[in-house]
Amino acid sequence: MITLIVGKKGTGKTKILVDMVAKAEAASSGNVVCIEWVPNLTYSIPPTVRLMETSKDEIEGYEEFYGFLTGVLAGNFDITDLFVDSTLRIGGRDYDKLGKFLQKLNKSVGDRDVNIVFTVSADREELPESVTAFIK
Repeated sequence: MITLIVGKKGTGKTKILVDMVAKAEAASSGNVVCIEWVPNLTYSIPPTVRLMETSKDEIEGYEEFYGFLTGVLAGNFDITDLFVDSTLRIGGRDYDKLGKFLQKLNKSVGDRDVNIVFTVSADREELPESVTAFIK
């Protein structure tokens, strides 16, 4: 299942994400992964959570981001929760491409038992239906 945390910069999305990561780690019987653009969360999340950054991999655009995420998921079927902070910094601000990316990833994940959460720095009103469909 894919879920989005949306809101303008400074609205507390990362704090919500950090709290969700800690809860997922406490409840998970598998692995929890947190992906961020640059290393900001090192001391905010439990040390048992696998923390990855994308800036060193020079990921540009949603196609590359999709490949990165599906590679992470394919490399470890024990991932129960995957969290992504700063989604628009990684993939870009094209909301239509974001919607296509989310739909493609959702289809790829299929019936796998994995929760995926993204933070998106935008107001809900700015986002197309293809993106808002994932806001819970």
